[in-house]
Order: sequence, then structure tokens, then C-alpha cells
Amino acid sequence: MAQKLNYKQTAADIVKLVGGPENVKSLGHCMTRLRFSLIDESKADTEAVKKVKGVLGVVSAGGQYMVILGQNLLPVYEAAIKDFNLNAGAATNENLDASKEKQPLTLKSAGLAVLGYVSSAVTPMITGLVAGGMLKVVLLVITLISSDFEATTSYAILSGIADAVFYFMPIFVAYGAASKLGGTPIFAMIAAAALLHGNYTALVTAGEPVTLLGLPVRLVSYSSSLLPALLLALMAYYAEKFFNKIIPGIFKSLLVGLCTITVTGIVGFVVLAPLGSYLGAYLAVVFVFLGDNVGFIAVGALAACLPWLVMCGMHMALVPFMAQAVVDPGYDAVFRPAFLLHNMAEGGACLGVGLRAKDASLRSEAFGLAFGCIFAGVTEPAIYGINLPRRKPMIGVMAGGAAGGVVAALLGARVFVMGYSTILALPIFQQTIVAAAVAVAVAIIVAALVTFILCPEIANERRDEDEAPAIPETASKILETSSVADDKMVAIADGEMIDIATVKDETFASKVLGDGVAFVLKDNVVSAPCNGTLSVLAETGHAFGLTRPDGVELIVHIGIDTVKENGNGFTNMAKAGDTVKAGQPIVKVDLDMLKKKGYDMTTMLIVANPNDKDITFRPYGNVKAGEIISPR
Repeated sequence: MAQKLNYKQTAADIVKLVGGPENVKSLGHCMTRLRFSLIDESKADTEAVKKVKGVLGVVSAGGQYMVILGQNLLPVYEAAIKDFNLNAGAATNENLDASKEKQPLTLKSAGLAVLGYVSSAVTPMITGLVAGGMLKVVLLVITLISSDFEATTSYAILSGIADAVFYFMPIFVAYGAASKLGGTPIFAMIAAAALLHGNYTALVTAGEPVTLLGLPVRLVSYSSSLLPALLLALMAYYAEKFFNKIIPGIFKSLLVGLCTITVTGIVGFVVLAPLGSYLGAYLAVVFVFLGDNVGFIAVGALAACLPWLVMCGMHMALVPFMAQAVVDPGYDAVFRPAFLLHNMAEGGACLGVGLRAKDASLRSEAFGLAFGCIFAGVTEPAIYGINLPRRKPMIGVMAGGAAGGVVAALLGARVFVMGYSTILALPIFQQTIVAAAVAVAVAIIVAALVTFILCPEIANERRDEDEAPAIPETASKILETSSVADDKMVAIADGEMIDIATVKDETFASKVLGDGVAFVLKDNVVSAPCNGTLSVLAETGHAFGLTRPDGVELIVHIGIDTVKENGNGFTNMAKAGDTVKAGQPIVKVDLDMLKKKGYDMTTMLIVANPNDKDITFRPYGNVKAGEIISPR
């Protein structure tokens, strides 16, 4: 998706459809998804959420309700947090005694609970881990260019900034874990921070035996550790819950926190932190075994499976293992290489589609999404826009990921610092960068080649203008003369203009997205309603947005529920970012086919952001494409 959505309205629509702010325990995000922790997921209207402008898809997995937004994620997330006062990853329910529906305890339910807990604990710090890792990469590149820089105070300070998220990882993990559980995050964070306090680290450095209330304390450094914080957050949650039950209400504010951090801290130093350290060490042994003995199987298999894990949202559950591996044994030979090679394979499959396509619009879209996968590391637009709808390219993705994974493992590619899964992050492989580069090339080429061979039918796909019916005469004249003023709007097609409140979709009829008008189409070409910038154009073609020169933002939504067709029946005749004129064709629509499938093809023109302008429309009735319908 392109930019310039009405982010506030998108956020409002999503929050309303997931059950309202009162149903949201917490809201986090990763690179492309809003990650809701909902009180009652049954209250979420998933089909309606999928129809919200800018939403690429919805996934529920691992205890999280995920709304895929792609590059529009951050502004929508920020609007949701600010406008609805949601807790950014923290539970809103402060009643720790609130009853919850118990699910039968099975191996599957237990596994999903653990997976959801670990994934939610790590999610809030993912962007920080990537940011710190990429800063370390930048510093590495600078020192390669100028070796003297490493001895400067600037390097020392910048290196400290880069390392901070890793050194203080227990605190960040404790925050995410406590938020997932519904406890008070600061209690878990204090217990985790105590593991890094100078008093304790000095004792570790001294190396003399230490006791706490007569109990032995294992002296080990917990900086950059993951598992101890997960255990501490659990302890803090149950301790807080226990003390809330036994301490009288008048003393809760004074004693609950005191008792919680004291008990959690003592148990943490004596039992939980050492236990987490032991578990981490055993995990490191597993990572080393996988990387040194069966890496070609592990990396190849994981890279091949990642497309499906990404669609289920479960790929985030692997992030803790990446972080743990970078700390101990000090490199990741399995997880991050597989993630990178999956992204490259997604891009390669898009290249295969683009090379097969004879249609200029499809070819341009495929190549653009390939660039996004390879250089920006964002795959979901490629998955949902190109590869998954055509099915066979997914075989290419899996083949490319598997081939690249095998090559990476055989050549010994290893990640030494956290970073994002883009070709620009290859320096995170440090001395194994050549091996990683070869594996990347293999993943891209194999995915492109397999897709090209398996998908000859793509050559017959037609999305270009020579297949479109003649452009309405009125619109053609407007295009020729460019006579429509910047503050006016025109009819988007031949048809009948009607009251948007009568539309058979509550989202539009209630004007939650904004006021406007609707059209009963008689024409297969939907045109621009005004002069301006085509700020948003859905890859599926069912919707687009424009920004007028005066800042007014408009949305055109073609049909109701037509997003379900994943682009079938729609042909984009322009691209996001284009400067367009009123009446210029934007989308070609196969009205007959879509109507036969039962879709209501009423098309909405919505003023998403009037920008303090007084927008008015002429009386309802029959209109011709290009006719002035809004005098201002």
C-alpha cells in the first residue's frame, strides 16, 4: 500500500471492529502488523476488519489478534494508542482477580500458551533489537573504512547506544512478558533490573561465594539474557496476584508492590535466574548442534516453511531464539539466515512473475514488490498481492528458500548481530558475508526460475489499458483540457449518484470513514474524482485514495466486500504516487463478472479528511463521468 491514508480513521475503524477500546488488553506491533491482545476475541468482526482501508489481512494465532497493515503500520498504531488511550503492550485490566474462561489443558493448548507468552514477551523489543543491531553494523562498516575510529570516545558512546538494547534485554523482556500476563510491568522490570545492578555485578566480578538470607546465589552475568526474565515475570505476576488477595484493600497500594518485588527478587536470584541461565546454556548447545551438524536441513526447511508461518503470524515466536543465539553461543546459524533467505525468495518469485508477465501494469507491480522484499525486507504485500493469489509462485518461494538455506548452511553463513532481513543488512554476517551473499543469490535465482517455469499462464493476464472499454467522452475531454479546478470534484463514472447513508454496509453508511456520496455504476472504468496525487492504490484494485492540492483527502471504494476477490475483476490503470487529473481512469472493473458472483457494486466516494474545507455535493440523481458534482 502507498501512503496518505486517513490514519486516524483507519485506527478508529479497526479498534471499533475488534470490540472497542474496552476489549483491548494491549496493543503492540512488529514491522507490518498491529498485534492486539483482546479480552474476548469473539467480539472482533474479522471480516469487517479485513475490509478496512489499508488492511492487508487479519491473522489470529499464538494468543494475538494481528491486523496486517504493511508500510502504513506505524501511523495507524500511533493514532490508535493516542486516540483511544490504549496501553502500548501493557494490559488494561488491573483486576488481577478477574475470572477468565478456563480452557482444557492439553499438550496443544499448553504449547500454544507457552508460544504466545514467549512471542508476546519479545514483540515489544523487536524494533529495538533491529535498531541496535543495525547501528552495530554501521559502526562496523565505519571501522573497516577508518580503523582509528574504534579508539575514539564517539565510537565508545555510539557502541554503548547500540549495545544498550542487548545489555538490558532482561528488563525489556520482563516488560513484554508482564504485559502479556496482565500484571504490573514495573514489578517484573525491577526484578529483572536487579540482575544488572552494579551491586550484584561487582559481586560477580569479585567471584567470592555469596548468599542471600542464608541461601546460596549463583554468580553469573545476566546481561543480554532472555529466559531468566521470562521466569521472573511469571513469578512477579503470581506474587502480585497472591498479595492482592491476602492484603486488605486499604494497604494494597502500600504493601502489594513492596511484597511483590521483594519475593520475586529473592526467588529470582536464588532459583529462577540460575534456572533460566542453565536453560539458556542448553539451548546454546542445541543451536550449535543444529548449525554444525544438520544446518543444511534446518535452515533450508525453516526458510521453506516461513511463508506459511508469516501468514499465520507465528514467525515472531522464533525471534526469542534468534536473540538467545546471538548472545550464546554468540552467533545465529539457523533462524536469521532462514528469515533473510525467505525474504529473498519472496522477492525472487515476484521477479519470476514479472519476467513472465506481458502486461505492463502487472510487470511493474511485481518488480516493485520484488524490490520491497529484497531491499526493504517487507514480504506481506508480495505474499498477499502477487504470490499467494496465483498459488504456483508459492512453490517458487519455498524452493528458493530451501535452496538458499542449504547453500547458506553448507558455506557456514552465520549472523553475529541482530539485524533486519534485507540484503542491505548483509554486514550482520561479518566474516561469513560472502557465504551469505552467495546464498541470497541462490534463493532469488531459484525462486525466480521455478516461478517462471511453473507459471506460463501469467503471460496471458491482462491488466493494461488496451483491454479497457473506451474512456467516456466527457472524461476524455476533461483529460484533454485539464479544465477542472483543483477545489472541485467530478463523477467517477456514468451511473446514479445516491446518498451514502443508504449503502448496504454499516461501515460506509454510518460514515465512520467520513461523509460522501455513492454511485450505482453503469460504466466499467472508475476515474479520479479530482485533480491531485494518487496517494493510495490497493494492489487488489478495489479502492484508492487521492489527495487534492488543497489537502482534502478522498477515498474511492469500489463495491462491497470486493476485497475478497484479491484483485480478480480489477485492473489498475495508474499507480500510487501518480499525479492525476479529474476524470483520469484509475481502475478498470469487470462489473458483469463481479455482479454474477453476487457482489453489490455500489461504489463510495468518501471525504476522509476535509482539511477544514466545506465540502458540498449537487443533488442526487443520474450523472455522467466527468460531470461536476461538488462545486467546492
